[in-house]
Amino acid sequence: MWPGSVPVHTRSCRGRGPSTSRNGGSSSADRFLGEVSLAGFDWIEIGPYGYLPTDPAELSDSLARHGLQVSAGTVFEALHRENSWADVWKQVTEVAALTRAVGGELTVDQWDRMTSGIDELGRRILEQYGLDVQFHPHADSHVGHQPEIERFLDATDSRYVNLCLATGHVAYYRGDCVDLIERFAERIGYVHLKQVDPAIRAQVEAEDLGFPEAVRRGVMIEPPYGGPHMRPVLDAVAGLGRDIYPIVEQDMYPCHPDTPPPIAQRTRTYLAGCGVIELDIAHR
Repeated sequence: MWPGSVPVHTRSCRGRGPSTSRNGGSSSADRFLGEVSLAGFDWIEIGPYGYLPTDPAELSDSLARHGLQVSAGTVFEALHRENSWADVWKQVTEVAALTRAVGGELTVDQWDRMTSGIDELGRRILEQYGLDVQFHPHADSHVGHQPEIERFLDATDSRYVNLCLATGHVAYYRGDCVDLIERFAERIGYVHLKQVDPAIRAQVEAEDLGFPEAVRRGVMIEPPYGGPHMRPVLDAVAGLGRDIYPIVEQDMYPCHPDTPPPIAQRTRTYLAGCGVIELDIAHR
């Protein structure tokens, strides 16, 4: 792309794509991708969820075979209808996760819709149930890297939504947990304590792997064998001067059922040595 150029993309439209089968149905997903590539396009939108592969690895392979990239996802909303919120939000989360996993970015309108929607969810939950919403950034999602977390916090209302500081997911993208705590102190409402194995993270980055494969390789590791270092994080949380619930977790799948309990016990002992006494422990 050169300065001033406007890239032209195409989108999969099930039932009215670039070609149809003899019985009037949609082209196969692979045929669609092949025809897009032959037509000279380099980028696509995902289109209706479920037409293209929904597994990120499978979709990435299909795109790579045809020399294509994803610029965005598409959701057909009907928010003007009563009782449509749940269905629309389900679509948004499915499409957003897949789009992010294969390289797409939210448009400005999509970002605004997401953040205003989360504010609305937080407001309703607070008013109807008296509970506070804490947003969890996650690997392979639209809010994972530190600049995305900061943008999310800037775009949302602290009255209705704040941050679940997920230390492992922040570290997965080389973010700085202590910096987030110090600069967004009033927005830290909950903490997930988890560490990343730096050697496996380096493999993931070098091979451009998705988060599920990273977990299968053991990218999340029990303390104190990874990062971030827990003591500075816990000291920064303690410095907030208010009660914060720290939940210990470690992504472990697949794993034998007998594997997590001793890790939980060792982690509890380690964190107690860091000065944290009262913990709820959850392993995922």
